[in-house]
Amino acid sequence: MKHRLTAVAVAAAIGAGATWEAAAQVKPDTLVKQRQAAMTLIGKYFGPLGAMAKGTAPYDAAIVQRNAGYLDVLAKMPWDGFHESTRGEKSAALPAVWEKAAEFKQGQERMAAEIAKLVQVSKGGDEASVKNQIAAVGRTCGGCHDNFREKR
Repeated sequence: MKHRLTAVAVAAAIGAGATWEAAAQVKPDTLVKQRQAAMTLIGKYFGPLGAMAKGTAPYDAAIVQRNAGYLDVLAKMPWDGFHESTRGEKSAALPAVWEKAAEFKQGQERMAAEIAKLVQVSKGGDEASVKNQIAAVGRTCGGCHDNFREKR
C-alpha cells in the first residue's frame, strides 16, 4: 500500500511539473490574444452597466446582477497574459506594465475589489448605490487604461 501511495504521489508531482512547464511555454502571441479576449468580454459586460449608470440606458437590476457576476469572474482572467515574454508583442500595452509592475498589480487588485463590491451592492436593490459602484468600477478601469494602455 505504501509503495502504491508513493507511486501515485510521484506521478502526480511529475504531472504537475509537466503542466506548469507547458503553461510557461505558451507562445507570447497566444498570451496577448488571451488577455485581449478577456478585456473584450469585460468591456462587453461592463458597457451596459456604464450606460445604466449614466442614464443613457434604462436601469435593469437583473442585468446588473448578471453582468456583475460575469465581471467578477472575468476580472481574474487577463493578468497572466501580461507575462514578460509578451513585452515585445504588438498590443496596446505600454512598457509601464512591466516597468511599474507593482503599480499595475495594485490596479488589478483595485479593479477586482471594486467589482466584488458591485456584486454585493447589486444584490441590495438600491439603484443609486449600484450606479455609484458602477462608476467606481469605471474609474478603476479608466485609471489603469490611462497609465498602462496606449491612448485610442
